[in-house]
Amino acid sequence: MLDNPHHVAPIDESSLRYEGWRIVAVCFLLATFGWGLGFYGQSVYVAELQRARGWPASLISSGTTFFYLFGALLVVFVGEAVRKYGPRLCLIAGTVAMAAAAVAIGAVREPWQLYLADAVLAFGWAGTSLAMITNTISLWFDHKRGMAISLALNGASFGGIVGVPLLVMMISHIGFASAMYGAAGAMLVLLVPVILFVVGRPPDLHGWRGTAKAKPLSSTEIRNRALRDVGFLTVTIAFALVLFAQVGFIVHLISFLDPVIGRERAAVAVAVLTAMAVVGRVLFSMVIDRLNQRLASALSFLSQAAALCVVINLHNDYALMAACAVFGFSVGNLITLPSLIVQQEFDSASFGVLISLNTAINQVTYAFGPGVVGVLRDWSGGYALPFYLCIALEVMAAALIMVRGKPQAKTA
Repeated sequence: MLDNPHHVAPIDESSLRYEGWRIVAVCFLLATFGWGLGFYGQSVYVAELQRARGWPASLISSGTTFFYLFGALLVVFVGEAVRKYGPRLCLIAGTVAMAAAAVAIGAVREPWQLYLADAVLAFGWAGTSLAMITNTISLWFDHKRGMAISLALNGASFGGIVGVPLLVMMISHIGFASAMYGAAGAMLVLLVPVILFVVGRPPDLHGWRGTAKAKPLSSTEIRNRALRDVGFLTVTIAFALVLFAQVGFIVHLISFLDPVIGRERAAVAVAVLTAMAVVGRVLFSMVIDRLNQRLASALSFLSQAAALCVVINLHNDYALMAACAVFGFSVGNLITLPSLIVQQEFDSASFGVLISLNTAINQVTYAFGPGVVGVLRDWSGGYALPFYLCIALEVMAAALIMVRGKPQAKTA
């Protein structure tokens, strides 16, 4: 970088030698542990604590709901934390918090300790998941931001596909507590040195440093304006509805498919869905920065609605597998697209705060998805009613996402 603060050196984000791609690799590793221990790991914790402690599933899963809601409150402030303390310190804090949470969950002996561990886990989740990754990558990427975020978030799928089976295997060999301590140690040993070595000062993509500019809005002012902005509200509400439907459907998928095609094929269907999420994210990353992202979002919502229709009405093995593949193709992209729409339509200086707010609202909403689907299933005696509700939410979201507010003036 040149010493002259008034000159911004051209940055070739397409070059493999660009330092930003090393940041993507760090975020991939962060996402692997973040989702492996924070998101997908929840199913392991519920099963193991039930088996070891004999606690009711409702008690343990209420801790999971608390984790999501408290985590959403913390996520709101990720953008300003990165802006104030820098990405390196925030990434290390998130890593240490997630490792501490893994240790705490392994040491749980009483119900109150579970809630305390879930509170620590919420800090870890805020510092290792979507808001932290998108905020970090946005400091190194502008034109290739969509591709960079998509590639980094493949770590989330990797955490589910590889991380969870490894955790289960460790539990079977050395026990739950030791496995959690081992996972925490591995996270610290792998991530902390990499972050210290790779993550430095981000480039000045927009020439803000050392240039005269108007006093920036505070984070509170940015949030207040956003909550009155039609464009921000439509993208946030649309994705909140879709993620509510998506998470509710995926959590209940094996329960739905088990009596229809058997437990083994149901597990294959979930694996197909997860694999297609990776395929969809990788393929989409090649063109995502050139697409009309609101239209791409609407089509993704409608494809999931169509897949749900097939799941409800056709009980043929191949049709169900194909529907799970179609549904899965959009799963990964639905956590990437909001950040790209926010980047495209709002002032770059507000990106971190806005995407953190968007992520928090989405997380609060989808935290209730599995519970609502379960209640409607018990009330109606089957999955048709809750899955048709999911279809209705997807279709509503497809219409809502196409409503754009008045374009805002962007700073270059």
